[in-house]
Amino acid sequence: MTDRVLILGGRGRIGSSVAQDIATHTQAKITITGRSAEFGRAVSLSSGGQVQFLVLDLVEVDKLRDAIANSNLVIHCAGPFHYRDTNVLETCIAEGVNYVDVSDHRSYTSKALNFHEQAAAAGVTAIINTGIFPGISNSMVRQGVEQFDKPEKIHLSYLVSGSGGAGITVMRTTFLGLQYPFEAWIDGKWEIIKPYSEREIVEFPSPYQRSGVYWFDMPETFTLPKAFPSVKTVITKFGSVPDFYNHLTWIAAHVFPKWLMQRRYMIEFLSHVSHSMTDVTNNFSGIGVAVRSEVTGQKNGKTAVYCSTVVHENTAIASGCGTGSIAQLLLEGKLKKPGVFPVEEALPTDLFEEAMQSRGIKVAHNWL
Repeated sequence: MTDRVLILGGRGRIGSSVAQDIATHTQAKITITGRSAEFGRAVSLSSGGQVQFLVLDLVEVDKLRDAIANSNLVIHCAGPFHYRDTNVLETCIAEGVNYVDVSDHRSYTSKALNFHEQAAAAGVTAIINTGIFPGISNSMVRQGVEQFDKPEKIHLSYLVSGSGGAGITVMRTTFLGLQYPFEAWIDGKWEIIKPYSEREIVEFPSPYQRSGVYWFDMPETFTLPKAFPSVKTVITKFGSVPDFYNHLTWIAAHVFPKWLMQRRYMIEFLSHVSHSMTDVTNNFSGIGVAVRSEVTGQKNGKTAVYCSTVVHENTAIASGCGTGSIAQLLLEGKLKKPGVFPVEEALPTDLFEEAMQSRGIKVAHNWL
């Protein structure tokens, strides 16, 4: 029997990259959804029949349920996840269908994790936060944590060039992340952090080298302390290339009135302006991504630091590899873990390394 994969929001840059990865690495029949029938004809013509298109809006509950029931795996790519409810996940659990998403915000992650018991009882494996960051980044952390007798500190840094090859949804996600202070696990207690604060210069691999990053609200800020209880500090920082985008984002976070940044029309305005700007700067900055994971801990009675880095020339494609690799492992039966889990709790390191190698993504490691 041919596996059937449903990708919600599959016509976006991230969703399209996920579809491409799954089409490359599996024989599954893929259905991607969107609200415009016009897009569907082009998809069917270019994919040789492996990818089909379904006109579907997530508010069409009955049609959504039917589409999920006719699938072996559902992949939720319809962000931004700040606004999303858990109806897709709940429907997957009710229909006994495995679930994966590219969610990237703590509000959605928290809601999804509440369905862990229901998913486990239904035998449904639901893996969230599976893109590049969160996603591949979290598996890099797990890989690092496993090097230690007692891991104590995690420092994650992300860098994206221009638009990252993604659509306007990613711009929305960035500005939505500036709206409110958030909690971070620092020295064994939860502290309130201001978004886009405490600029730090971090050494990334070529071509990025030394670049500025800032505190940013990510799901892994609170999922990693739960996954690795001995860790007392988790830092998640994000930056953009070229650097002047960082300064503009800092102004939006610290100078613009909070009430204004919490209005949806302001988020839309800033997102469209930024997307127009990156259309120009992408030509010289590129659209790549760099991730640096640094884990500090005790090994053989001494304090040590283990650093992992990865670079990819296209952020959207890298995200597709992260999610697509999880989908492949689920479809092949190599990964089965009923319940709702962030990727660092669900994906064993050996399978992560195998998936990255098969996609030509090199994770570099060294002891500092």
